[in-house]
Amino acid sequence: MMAADIPLRKSTRSAPPRRSRDLLIAAGLLALFMAGIAGLAAATGWRETMEQITRLAGWQAGVLLALSLVNYICRGLRWHIFARRLGLTTGLVQNLRHFFGGFAMIVTPGRLGELVRMRWLKRETGWNMERTAPLMLVDRASDLAVMALILGLSVALATGAVDGAIPVMFLALAAAFIVTRPALLAAIVTRAFRITGRFPRPFARARAAALSLDRFSHGPALAAAIALGVMGWLAEGYAFHLLLGWMGAEIGLWKSVSIFVFATLAGGLTGAPGGIGGAEAAMIALLAMDGVPLETSVPATAIIRVTTLWFAIGIGAVVFAWAERQSTRGAHALEER
Repeated sequence: MMAADIPLRKSTRSAPPRRSRDLLIAAGLLALFMAGIAGLAAATGWRETMEQITRLAGWQAGVLLALSLVNYICRGLRWHIFARRLGLTTGLVQNLRHFFGGFAMIVTPGRLGELVRMRWLKRETGWNMERTAPLMLVDRASDLAVMALILGLSVALATGAVDGAIPVMFLALAAAFIVTRPALLAAIVTRAFRITGRFPRPFARARAAALSLDRFSHGPALAAAIALGVMGWLAEGYAFHLLLGWMGAEIGLWKSVSIFVFATLAGGLTGAPGGIGGAEAAMIALLAMDGVPLETSVPATAIIRVTTLWFAIGIGAVVFAWAERQSTRGAHALEER
């Protein structure tokens, strides 16, 4: 009887600290989310942006949002493919819940808040972040590679090249190449540790995570991932093309796609929350270089950012609570096993 009572007492004592820790983490994530939202609203001028959006017909706004949704679904399916390649037994709905819920943290610096997906996976599967980190790395690398390919293709097909596109394209491809080469990435981590001589445990975990990336070097899975990424990002580029046409700025499909992808990459490489500032500045500047007046480029930029970035944040905010609730149930289920 006494032996049987030990687990019960242990569980009773550990439950309150665990719940308190979870509440603190959730509160911290909420604070990051609210701070990011406040920063985005202040930087973009929410009221002025909403005024521009109201000028669109309902069906036009619906088309833009639908094309953004195509992007999110394609990338969510890619996340599912990578999760299964990593060895996770999570289902499609579960993986999509994690992926969409992480959108709420896009507004955190460097999008680090999206690591909440790793937290949900740990609570539901028992896998620690060291084992699931490659999933986030390969997802980011896939986006970089696909966007670089689209940028190169669109620049080649556009009537005029986008200034600065080639360096950004090669930078994105280089980053994607490094991240998807386990031995190379592990060597870089090892070299960084030798230079600093500090934090051996984090460096060791990073090296182990880097070496586990070899699970994703599966031909059919990579082909499917690239195809889904291309379809997703082209859908949003096409949405930008449609929007410019509706506003009277006919600059061609591939020029529109190249400007959208370049601006998105440029904003992401700044590390700013949601790429805010860098993406908008690049988009407006490139449109101006193509003869699009500010009275058109500014509202077009504002609208496309709302129907892509803000739409994703909205989806994430809705799904986040569901994902958090399900992960809590999953954690309790693991404890009872």
